[in-house]
Amino acid sequence: MERDSAQNISHKKMPTYNQHVSFVSSKPYSKWYVILYGVNKAGSIYLTPQNEIGIFIKKSFQSKRIGNIALSKMIQKNPKKRYLANVNPKNRKSIQFFKNHGFKLIQYTFELSEKEN
Repeated sequence: MERDSAQNISHKKMPTYNQHVSFVSSKPYSKWYVILYGVNKAGSIYLTPQNEIGIFIKKSFQSKRIGNIALSKMIQKNPKKRYLANVNPKNRKSIQFFKNHGFKLIQYTFELSEKEN
């Protein structure tokens, strides 16, 4: 499955169903694919208009090289000069995954925002 589109999402807390529907309706990705393993939905991978890659593999499908194949195919189908991947610094598996695929650390990002009530 593929969608066309315009922005990235990171959650500090899980959005409500209506917030999620609104986000998806805004078509935030230039490309979005469901990753299949046989007939099973194993995860998803997307590319934003800023060439940011996001990938999610369900726990039960991890360690089967599915992410490697999905990343390779997505890059092959969507050639760009540069790709980015925003990774939580605590997510060591994701950091290692992108390092193993030639991605280099370019920055740490900090945020200052109003306190939530």
